[in-house]
Amino acid sequence: MTSSSHHQHAHPEQHHPEPGHQHEHGQDSAGGFTDLLDLDAEVLHDYWTAALDWVRDAAAAAHPARLLDLGAGTGTGAIGLAGRFPAAEVTAVDIESDLLRLLRDRAGVLGLAPRLHAVEADLDVGWPDFGVLDLTWASMSLHHMADPAAVLREVLAATRDGGLIAVAEFPEPLRFLRTDLGIGKPGFEERVITALGRAHAEEMPTLGSDWAPRLADAGWQVTAEHEFPVNLDPPAHPKAGRYAHAWFSRLAQGHTDRLEPADRETLAALLDDDGPQSLLRGAGLRIRGLRTVTLARRG
Repeated sequence: MTSSSHHQHAHPEQHHPEPGHQHEHGQDSAGGFTDLLDLDAEVLHDYWTAALDWVRDAAAAAHPARLLDLGAGTGTGAIGLAGRFPAAEVTAVDIESDLLRLLRDRAGVLGLAPRLHAVEADLDVGWPDFGVLDLTWASMSLHHMADPAAVLREVLAATRDGGLIAVAEFPEPLRFLRTDLGIGKPGFEERVITALGRAHAEEMPTLGSDWAPRLADAGWQVTAEHEFPVNLDPPAHPKAGRYAHAWFSRLAQGHTDRLEPADRETLAALLDDDGPQSLLRGAGLRIRGLRTVTLARRG
């Protein structure tokens, strides 16, 4: 993604790129991206619960009353924070109107609409007036910004003394496949991640960054960092196959020419909805990886 119109979502790893509703398999469309975000929230539910609980516990003493979800996507973070801080006002900002409409619908169903506000904005263009912030949650969104350092400075300027920011990012992408696929050459997933990772790094140079020093450079005081491992072996969730399918579909979007022919064939077999090796069947999966949440304070 080189255009700012593709920045600022909360998304799963390298595909938010990783982003009409409820398409089945993560096509390059608003519906496919929505599906990918929702599958991430469902299949990695334990991660989201642990990460948001950790932020709640770390911020509880500050009694945050005004929260911001920066790159809210379909609202997993914003809704999770609203539930954990029942007296707080939550603003969810994203560039995609379709995602925000879904977020508003969900907030309404959950009775959160009076205090959960969705704002459509391109933070690479300008910073809206969110008021004085107590806590900002930025999950898988900063590496999509054209200038994340500038965004971090804007958040700092809008945050009260003693207020917090929690940045959830990942040092490397998730892995989904066992080493023995039964098809293709050994080492397929690592080769795909390496080849396509280079493409994404060209588009998003801060992807996989260590965010603690970036926060410090922007003027924040880093107070804590916590690693949340993901190791689902095998994944019990019935939608794990759909999640893997959506992940690989998004990861490969527009970049399969970087793969060697044999790996392109293997990828095609995995993404063939009706094929015997289709990821949708959920066989041979083991989801593993690491996400890191960094907490920092103003003043």
